[in-house]
Amino acid sequence: MPWGMGRGRGRRRKMRMIGFVPQVRHFYPALPPMGHPKPPIFMTYEEFEALRLVDHEGLTQEEAGKRMGVSRGTVWRALSSARKKVAQMVVEGRELIILPQENEIPKDISEEQL
Repeated sequence: MPWGMGRGRGRRRKMRMIGFVPQVRHFYPALPPMGHPKPPIFMTYEEFEALRLVDHEGLTQEEAGKRMGVSRGTVWRALSSARKKVAQMVVEGRELIILPQENEIPKDISEEQL
């Protein structure tokens, strides 16, 4: 099959505008886990930003999408994923680590904060 035909990697992900780079990127339970510890949960800056804009700042998903440069549906998926991860962290007592992806652009933020 020629290149570009059939199954491929799909299209590239659109760049996400991030208005706030979290200063604290690692959360862990106060008490050590009993028994075998569960693996940490990883949250992306995109998920963190959706959670911050909608749940913390009180924006609608459409307004958050405009700020991030993505569709409302993309914000909905990121927000749903972020909420699930926060709930897992609290209920299961697991670590949460916030990490950047390659498709996130900080708005008006200097490079040393990354």
